[in-house]
Amino acid sequence: MAVEKIFPMTQAGKEKLEQELDHLKSVKRKEVVERIKIARSFGDLSENSEYDSAKEEQAFVEGRITTLENMIRNAKIIEEGETKSDSVALGRSVTFVELPNGEEETYTIVGSAEADPFEGKISNDSPIAKSLLGKKVGEEVSVQTPGGEMSVRIVTIK
Repeated sequence: MAVEKIFPMTQAGKEKLEQELDHLKSVKRKEVVERIKIARSFGDLSENSEYDSAKEEQAFVEGRITTLENMIRNAKIIEEGETKSDSVALGRSVTFVELPNGEEETYTIVGSAEADPFEGKISNDSPIAKSLLGKKVGEEVSVQTPGGEMSVRIVTIK
């Protein structure tokens, strides 16, 4: 039997996934079933693009439901105070400046399940997070990114 992956996440991240799951099950699933029913009424299914599109959407929705259920079932909630407060860790926000004279950037390090770079949340599996984990304020860190290597100095950890 395969070992199931653990998904580290904050309580807020888990709640967001639960809301998405509820929406997919209670709203989206019904909408797709209705689209399929309407498309069937058009007759010949072999050349019915509405039917094909609705079936594809149904497969996507059902796949996403399965994925979300697995992530929620295997969630490991990151509790505040679980790690030393003076070092970069999962669930913490870290502000750093790219050297020699870059601008400050702030990211919260979260599990891959709730990563959203547009909201300033990066996955603990990302190159930046991997390089920063365990480091302290004032440390200079070399970060391997797809665009090359960069050096940063940690300014704050919250």
